[in-house]
Amino acid sequence: MTMQRRVFLMTLAASGAVLGTAAQAQALVDEKDAAAAGLGYVADAKKADAKKFPKYAAGQNCAGCALYQGKAGDKAGGCPLFAGKQVAGAGWCSAWAKKA
Repeated sequence: MTMQRRVFLMTLAASGAVLGTAAQAQALVDEKDAAAAGLGYVADAKKADAKKFPKYAAGQNCAGCALYQGKAGDKAGGCPLFAGKQVAGAGWCSAWAKKA
């Protein structure tokens, strides 16, 4: 009886951790967030300030960045620069690096 209770409690704890992580990961980065603004993040790469960020080139977006953790075709995905939040696949920031 004790073993079943332990397995149940461990399963319950693991399920709660997964659900908590999933809920946090769904929040999108706000362009006005201090970290996002510092990196010039925009949810639509076409709106990137090319004068302020001359590294930007047409066609660059988060989905094509080495840091992007979403799958191909995802509208949003994780980025280690914005822990616990997602960036738009169509977005861009000055830390953009071509995916290998």
